Amino acid sequence: MPLKDRLNFDKDPVYLIDGTALLYRSFYARSDLTRSDGFPTGAINTTLRSLFNLLKNEQPKYVAFLMDGKGPTFRNELYDLYKANRPAMPENLAAQIDPVREGVKMLGVTLIVSDGVEADDCIAALANKFKAERPVVIVASDKDLKQCLDKNVCILNQAGRKEKIITLESFREEEGMEPNQWPDFQALIGDSSDNIPGIPKVGPVTAKKIMADFPTLEDLREGYESLPPKLREKVEPELENIFTYRELTRMKLDCCDDELSAFSVSDPDREALRDFLLGYELRSLAAAVPAPADQPAKAPKKQAEPSGATQLSLFGTAPEPVKDLAPLEVVTVADADALPDFDNADVGLCPVEGGFRIGLGKKEYFYKNEAAPLAERLGKARLLATPSLQELIRHDTCWADIPSTKWYDLSLAAYLLDPEARGYGWDRLKQSLHAGQDFSHVTDDLHPDADGLAALAYMKGVMPQVDNAKLGPLMRDLEIPLIPVLVAMERAGVAIDNDAFNGFLEEVSGQLSSLTRDIIDKAGEEFNIRSSQQLATVLFDTLGLKPAGKTAGGQLSTANTVLEKIRDQHPIVEDILEYRMLEKLRSTYLEPLPKLAAEDGRIHTHFNQLATATGRLSSSRPNLQNIPIRGKHGKRMRACFTAEKGNLLAAADYSQIELRVLAHFSADPALVDAFNNDADIHTTTAALLSEKTNDDVTPEERRNAKTVNFGLIYGMGPQKLARELGITMNEAKEFIERYFEKLATLKGFYESIIHDAEEHGFVTTLAGRRRLLPELHSRNNQVISQARRQAVNTVIQGSAADIIKMAMIKAHQDETLRDLDAQLILQVHDELVLEVPEKNARKAGERIQQLMQNTADLNVPLKVDLGIGVNWAEAH
Repeated sequence: MPLKDRLNFDKDPVYLIDGTALLYRSFYARSDLTRSDGFPTGAINTTLRSLFNLLKNEQPKYVAFLMDGKGPTFRNELYDLYKANRPAMPENLAAQIDPVREGVKMLGVTLIVSDGVEADDCIAALANKFKAERPVVIVASDKDLKQCLDKNVCILNQAGRKEKIITLESFREEEGMEPNQWPDFQALIGDSSDNIPGIPKVGPVTAKKIMADFPTLEDLREGYESLPPKLREKVEPELENIFTYRELTRMKLDCCDDELSAFSVSDPDREALRDFLLGYELRSLAAAVPAPADQPAKAPKKQAEPSGATQLSLFGTAPEPVKDLAPLEVVTVADADALPDFDNADVGLCPVEGGFRIGLGKKEYFYKNEAAPLAERLGKARLLATPSLQELIRHDTCWADIPSTKWYDLSLAAYLLDPEARGYGWDRLKQSLHAGQDFSHVTDDLHPDADGLAALAYMKGVMPQVDNAKLGPLMRDLEIPLIPVLVAMERAGVAIDNDAFNGFLEEVSGQLSSLTRDIIDKAGEEFNIRSSQQLATVLFDTLGLKPAGKTAGGQLSTANTVLEKIRDQHPIVEDILEYRMLEKLRSTYLEPLPKLAAEDGRIHTHFNQLATATGRLSSSRPNLQNIPIRGKHGKRMRACFTAEKGNLLAAADYSQIELRVLAHFSADPALVDAFNNDADIHTTTAALLSEKTNDDVTPEERRNAKTVNFGLIYGMGPQKLARELGITMNEAKEFIERYFEKLATLKGFYESIIHDAEEHGFVTTLAGRRRLLPELHSRNNQVISQARRQAVNTVIQGSAADIIKMAMIKAHQDETLRDLDAQLILQVHDELVLEVPEKNARKAGERIQQLMQNTADLNVPLKVDLGIGVNWAEAH
């Protein structure tokens, strides 16, 4: 039933679609879908399919599809850190923006691309304009748009498995406030997705308590002194900042002043639409387009045209509602012994609320009891297909008792096949069961709620793909055995020294206060240091400094890279750079990390196995892999992480592992000889480049050689090298030419990687990890250059990641380390950290060093530096 009927609208509503959000959601839902020539089509397919469904089911007369334009908006000028934490748009997504826009217009829907504001601002402005005239349906998932709700405005959220309709009444009931208070509320709690800080330690519950007494920020500013003392201490320092935060979350209403007639849905050229879809090989979508009225033979059944002149005639009348599926037959079991025999069987296992869904043969079982008896019984199976083994073991370690050879991790299989999909949740994997030839064995009678049987079906479809890609050994021998290692590290956690954190925070806070006063004094006026717009006014208008760059929107830039160029023009610039560095240290590490410690006083991060295209691990909640390790604050920061009383930390760090991997693969004589003779690789390289002996190399020449050695692994070009070394572009080009002239084998190796990648479409690492690189065949030279850098980087960095994963498994399974009561607690890039009783620390350290150095058989030795200490700084 159309929304108009469900909500009893008396007029046809205008639908305002958040097209940017839909585009992103569509991309991550089907990022694996490509045309035969490699062009990505997943976002095109899913976005247009969603729009198809809305046009078909709702039969709307007025629709606007709104998307963000390029460049910054007024919010970036107001607060320079706004959305600074968001990663760059993936190239495969960017390539699909124009086709999506074209497809939207071909469907007869009005497209609006915002400029200087966000698409949400346009949605809010249009909703505000039309709501007095007719109902407005905002099709979006962004919580900021809740401020638009009104008697005649609702939100249709289709992001989840089930659509959610938010009305003014449901909002009031759920949130206990009015929509116009929403920006004030958001300002108090902040928004991590947009990098809006909010008030530290003030969450939704506290914010609602505040707003019960102070409905607006203005009220709070006037009466904050009546707050309880502890809460007042949190609020008072942020009293001015929260008004900036509110402006960041408040929708701009003086934009996008279009008339309603501009959004009338028109009758598209169906034949052209079909050709467009077929051009991107979206055959199922093309088949869903009814034939033109004058060509009824092409359609299986001619649709009746609606009577209204402005009514879309693409789909004719609304379709009959889909009949409900028959109830899923599930055998519920409370006793594990009542389950069937699993001996040597393939079993699907999926945790659900209240228990586990189990698929065996063609039957679905629901086991609702403790995991341990079920794990013991399932241990007799041949293969266990499960969406995420890591999640299973996180919830109960009994699953780690089942041999790794019996597990088939479905999310891991999807990741290995496409390590850049960035979405491996079970809901997404289940959706793919009904799409594509790889799952042609799936029948229509597979009920969508049959998770156990779906897990089995997914394994049956994905296993041949994994084996054909020669990824089976990598999955069986490395990635699945690594999972219990990661969970054991997560459970162990790392202890923190609260006194060290507090002392460091107090010191940094004092420095920030002092710097704030100095900056204000040097500016000669009060201003918000965090505001890039106000800072630009002070630097370039008040103080008259010479600008060194502009933003994408044409405004004078105050980015750190720009300030670095003008730091000699005025002492205030040095202070601002120092302020920003200390502020990041405070807000990213010193304040939040101690709050994340559990009751045991330890931080338990999550290690992510499916997050990077190269195979490197990452960590989150919190991220302990980006802790500063270098610079003047690196050692002090690491000193905050410590061993429990009576224990020590042993830190074992691979020395120049990526350069050693490079030497192994390239077989370059200079590199191989240097490592085999334990010579300093950067000094050796510098001697080659300058045609000197090692003894005559200057410190500057060694630094330059080190920069290019590491830089070329990461795809550094002449422009970046020139910036790093402080030389001209021509000098940088000559430097790189001389480098490859002296290390000729290395250049041949790089060229062979790129040639193989162009021929096969992917590169592989030491352990057989694969990264697809269809961008090598792009028409965009910039995209091709990036893909070439990724090819080299993946082989080197990915192989280094393979090696440290192998070392982690060895350490976890080593009986000597177990007897010494040594616990692996951290992995950070090329470093492993053990916590061990003080009396065993030296033996454990030497043992982990030995294991790591003998992990992989390269044609150059692996070298591991070992340190032991009470805290991480002493051990590193």
